Amino acid sequence: MRYEEIKMREINTKDITDVIARLCYEANYFLPDDVLNALRMASQAEKSPIGRETLQQIIKNAEMAAKEQIAICQDCGATVVYLEVGQDVHITGGYLYDAVNEGVRQGYEKGFLRKSMVSRPFSARQNTKDNTPAIIHTDIVPGNNIKITVVPKGGGSENMSRLFMLTPSAGRNGIIDAVTHAVDDAGSNPCPPIIVGVGIGGTAEKAMELAKKSILRKVGEYNSDTEVAELERELLKRINNLGIGPQGYGGTVTALSVNIEVFPAHIASMPVAINIQCHAARHKEAVI
Repeated sequence: MRYEEIKMREINTKDITDVIARLCYEANYFLPDDVLNALRMASQAEKSPIGRETLQQIIKNAEMAAKEQIAICQDCGATVVYLEVGQDVHITGGYLYDAVNEGVRQGYEKGFLRKSMVSRPFSARQNTKDNTPAIIHTDIVPGNNIKITVVPKGGGSENMSRLFMLTPSAGRNGIIDAVTHAVDDAGSNPCPPIIVGVGIGGTAEKAMELAKKSILRKVGEYNSDTEVAELERELLKRINNLGIGPQGYGGTVTALSVNIEVFPAHIASMPVAINIQCHAARHKEAVI
């Protein structure tokens, strides 16, 4: 059978809007189990008394948010949406990105979530009043489903993003120095304990994309490449030795995880991007 003879699966944009709306408020209400479990383990491991108390308050806040179905944090973030669109899907009923933004609009209204997006960012900074537009990343993948992941990304952690255009001679030690410096420089600003996403390789924008997406990996799940996993472990140790601690009050748990993704690079380049996620590491996904 020729490929063009395969029947496409139709998905209506209304279904996409409905799912996006639900994911927006669920992501803001419910901390993922892997993150909550990591925070609980961190509260046992933290050696600083004030650090332990801070972690216990963070955990209590997350539990109350889930019970009361209210936002974990007052900063409900810019809405980052990842779409993995099966190549055998035909979208009907309108434009895909309009459906995504309508879902964000409805979700932030229904969920009583703070709207933080402003237009004309260097001048008027007028609030768009519905948290749109979303920041949308789309991949075409095999199959006839659409996987949707919604990531509310807070400003405090996003502001700590960094890009280093290293030369190949910097090597592994250059990467360690760059990432450790970025976290040390961030201090308490990204609301630790944090998840540190690192993208290595590609071009400047590819490295940033890798770093952002890497923060979605489950806490405690290392890269499948043993060399990369070893670098993740070493960076986590180095970062936790900085002494920044929970919320910057000092302690032994500054980061819950370091997640690295790697892509081939030009012979003259070694981009290293850092994207930090705060302790409210919110994301929710669904498949249509």
